[in-house]
Amino acid sequence: MAPLRVAVIGGGPGGLYAAALLKRLDPGREITVWERNAPDDTFGFGVVLSDETLGGIEHADPEVYAALQQHFTRWDDIVIGHRDTRHTSGGHGFAALGRKRLLDILHRRCRGLGVDLRFTAEAPPPDELAETHDLVIAADGVHSTTRETYAEVFRPRITSHRCRYIWLATDFAFEAFRFEIAETEHGVMQLHGYPYASDASTVIIEMREEVWRAAGFADTDTRDSIEACAKIFADVLRGRPLRSNNSAWTTFRTVVNARWSHRNVVLLGDAAHTAHFSIGSGTKLAVEDALALAACLEEQPDLPSALTAYEEERRPVVASTQRAARASLAWFENIALYLDQPPRQFAFNLLTRSRRVTHDNLRLRDARFTEAVERDFGCPPGTPPMFTPFRLRGLTLRNRVVVSPMDMYSAVDGMPGDFHLVHLGARALGGAGLVMTEMVCVSAEGRITPGCTGLWTGAQGEAWRRIADFVHTRAPGTAIGVQLGHSGRKGSTKLMWEGIDEPLPDGNWPVVAASPIPYRPDSQLPRELSRAQLTDIREQFTSAAWRAARAGFDLLELHCAHGYLLSGFLSPLTNRRTDAYGGTLEKRLRFPLEVFDAVRAVWPEERPMTVRISATDWAEGGNDAEDAVEIARAFAAHGADAIDVSTGQVVHDEQPEYGRSYQTPYADRIRNTVGVPVIAVGAISSWDDVNSLILAGRTDLCALARPHLYDPHWTLHAAAEQSYDGPAAPWPAPYRAGSRRPQTGRTDAPKPRLTLGA
Repeated sequence: MAPLRVAVIGGGPGGLYAAALLKRLDPGREITVWERNAPDDTFGFGVVLSDETLGGIEHADPEVYAALQQHFTRWDDIVIGHRDTRHTSGGHGFAALGRKRLLDILHRRCRGLGVDLRFTAEAPPPDELAETHDLVIAADGVHSTTRETYAEVFRPRITSHRCRYIWLATDFAFEAFRFEIAETEHGVMQLHGYPYASDASTVIIEMREEVWRAAGFADTDTRDSIEACAKIFADVLRGRPLRSNNSAWTTFRTVVNARWSHRNVVLLGDAAHTAHFSIGSGTKLAVEDALALAACLEEQPDLPSALTAYEEERRPVVASTQRAARASLAWFENIALYLDQPPRQFAFNLLTRSRRVTHDNLRLRDARFTEAVERDFGCPPGTPPMFTPFRLRGLTLRNRVVVSPMDMYSAVDGMPGDFHLVHLGARALGGAGLVMTEMVCVSAEGRITPGCTGLWTGAQGEAWRRIADFVHTRAPGTAIGVQLGHSGRKGSTKLMWEGIDEPLPDGNWPVVAASPIPYRPDSQLPRELSRAQLTDIREQFTSAAWRAARAGFDLLELHCAHGYLLSGFLSPLTNRRTDAYGGTLEKRLRFPLEVFDAVRAVWPEERPMTVRISATDWAEGGNDAEDAVEIARAFAAHGADAIDVSTGQVVHDEQPEYGRSYQTPYADRIRNTVGVPVIAVGAISSWDDVNSLILAGRTDLCALARPHLYDPHWTLHAAAEQSYDGPAAPWPAPYRAGSRRPQTGRTDAPKPRLTLGA
């Protein structure tokens, strides 16, 4: 049965719009909205809504849409000010109006429909409302009392972030969305601004907590701090003052809930989720929640089904938005990393920070700006960023694409065979600049599974030479690299498709590690390595490196990630030693650096060496981004030519935060803090993402794994799809006839040539 008595806690845009929609759909409903503040009280000034959201409003309630249309301020440009240089990017399309105006429109609509609006009134406790109403909509904001009342059910996770910010306004309209960066004696401050009326703009001032404190704002009256900000940004503000509306400095809090409903109580808007204001999505998400909730209540046969459908519909959209918002938030938290970038690249980096706007998307919006960024980067005309060369020591890669190391578990006694020749050979023919082997084990005991390849015998070295020769002969210009590693405590397990990380039922070999800690409860207990055994393993690495050099590999990567032996020394979760190889990060680095130095000593001087690391353990008490920077700095100081930045797989109970190119921020941070080239890896799947990351200066190379399993010719196809046929992606002579995308059947119907009247 459809809910007839509805209580709405919170009179913000989301709660009001939900009330209006539900009343419009069923005028017989009794709907009451409780709002603790007066009608004219509001936090903030302007509200930005997307065309997508407006389309939903137009379809659901043309009257509200028409009222909004009368008051919107629209603009297309974003202006970025950085070190006395301003760059403009067009084609973005924004619409905004005053928050008070939006609330007034929704108040009028609710009253006209017969919704009972109760201002300056605290709502009864949610459990009481749940007893007396069919449905309780908790739209009571980021500090939701309802959410806290049922915290055991909703299981909220609230994260406070590093910046302080304040919502303000100025009494003139910016001509565009403005991002202005001020480098003060106290640190970096940024202004976010946009017009919301013909004579007014929202202004948000943001800075890291330590900058806010250094500027004295923690000990200053808010009015004085606002006046100080107006002076700092006097140029962009045209000397005008900033005005407040009960504004206060605060920190942004990201709200995530495990569940959004409990019996007949449902969360909406900021009570359920928040997204950082730098992508302008708080009100947008709340209004879209209201639209979805109303639709689900109309479509579903009962309330439980409706609330389940509402959450299933909205959760993926919100999760995607929150990922983008977190990326944007983190970019601004770490903005100091990018200040030395060329101004246009800095602007491009800012515009693509959330990964919602990409290189290809920005080209469609503003081709002139994008082409100027490409020219500054060094792209020849008609050459996408991914097809520019990159030099590592004596090796020049013809493009920025790397076939990431992928264990194939298809060897016998460590010997690479025909499968490996075809697998790696096909990807070399597919156009990537660098093709990496799987982790090649330095000893039989260092294998992950019985199907892992090795380089502990001369015969294995000759088998690898056959593969390297094929790549150099049949795919000239493609480099092939070898990744050397030792499984450590994660060894002696089944083939991946038989049970990843599960111990072998029989035929096990002993495993070793920095400390005697099993990977899983059912894993084999590793033996702690003695000093003599450390020396033996170091020599196994150097012997394997010598064989790799003789086999003709162009690059060598040392595997210090994913919980394997060397990674196990780096993490405090897996290294509990009390000798010179355990304890502080400096001591935990000692053995991996000894191995690196020993390998570098036998690896040919002109050939580059890289190191793969796990930049976070995704676990409490483990290595984090700060540790990753220091680990990368240490390897770079010892001569690493690049850091291949992965994450996790160090401990079994990790809690990774997956998403599109989710590991890239770690590579970005290392590159722009340490100054060492980096390889980004992890859920990078489109050539558009590769171009975006490289052009923004967040990485130097992009390693792709699964896309190359799906399509061995991924790089050549990326070139064809971008109409690039230059030297960075040559088609092998036997394949040139297939260098154009095949024709497909027609999907359009002939247009009518003549229409006759009746």
